[in-house]
Amino acid sequence: MASNFSEDLAGATEKAGASVVTVRARSRVPSSGIYWRKGVIVTAEHTIRRDEEISILVSEGKKIPAKLAGRDPGTDVAILKIEDETGLQTPQFADASSLKLAHSVLALGRTRTGNLAASAGIIGALGGAHRTWRGGQVDRSIRLSLELYPGFSGGPLLNTKGEVIGMNTAIGHGRPVTIPASTVNRVVDELLAKGYIARPYLGIAMQPVSLPENQREKLKAAVGLMVVHVESAGPADKAGIVLGDVIVELQGKPASEARGLMDSVASSHVGDSVNVKIIRAGERKEVLLTLGERPAQ
Repeated sequence: MASNFSEDLAGATEKAGASVVTVRARSRVPSSGIYWRKGVIVTAEHTIRRDEEISILVSEGKKIPAKLAGRDPGTDVAILKIEDETGLQTPQFADASSLKLAHSVLALGRTRTGNLAASAGIIGALGGAHRTWRGGQVDRSIRLSLELYPGFSGGPLLNTKGEVIGMNTAIGHGRPVTIPASTVNRVVDELLAKGYIARPYLGIAMQPVSLPENQREKLKAAVGLMVVHVESAGPADKAGIVLGDVIVELQGKPASEARGLMDSVASSHVGDSVNVKIIRAGERKEVLLTLGERPAQ
């Protein structure tokens, strides 16, 4: 039985190996990438340290020039365009929703010389859809119990059938995670269309405050978010929000912490009108604000 499982892993590696490349876009350790669709390489955005003179290595060390076509720090996805596709094959994909805790998986990458490398392990933790600290929407949280060796970020996670579950990366203190293929596909589509991901924003900075106890009943709120900066000509500025305003509600939901409010904004779309309730000069007011598109970094 153990020998059969070993053969399964070897077969999965062989099946997907032709879709894995070395990406040279930073000064020291290269990263890995996946030949995701015709002419498109997907890799980890944090590994792209330069916009020019990017190349990839395929099997046997063949070097191919590549051009950065878009990047999204929110999901840590970047895409490269190539013209020479010799020796590359797009992989078969698996639906991450079918994953179970402790499923056996395989991470692939290529070394700086183009040799294929593998790391085996299991699914260490699973969760639902979530938003990253940089505002990216990820369809499922997938944490890995395996080692992502230097250069493995941007490579694929495989099931034992050799199907690609998603793109591997390391976040925080190097914790290995996988961005599901469904998320990558959505990001790739928008990057190919625009070169960046359009995300809504308010154009303000806030800090939590407690309202005076003797005013809470009148103002129908005990806490709020005080506006400490307003971006000139940004969405909040255009809506008439000023320094010192205290936001107490957004779309009918209490505004008690900045993270929760920003999550609500991030789940909306550019151009949406949102109802904002504020406290100004001791009076409760209502403002209609149209969400703008966060400027590309």
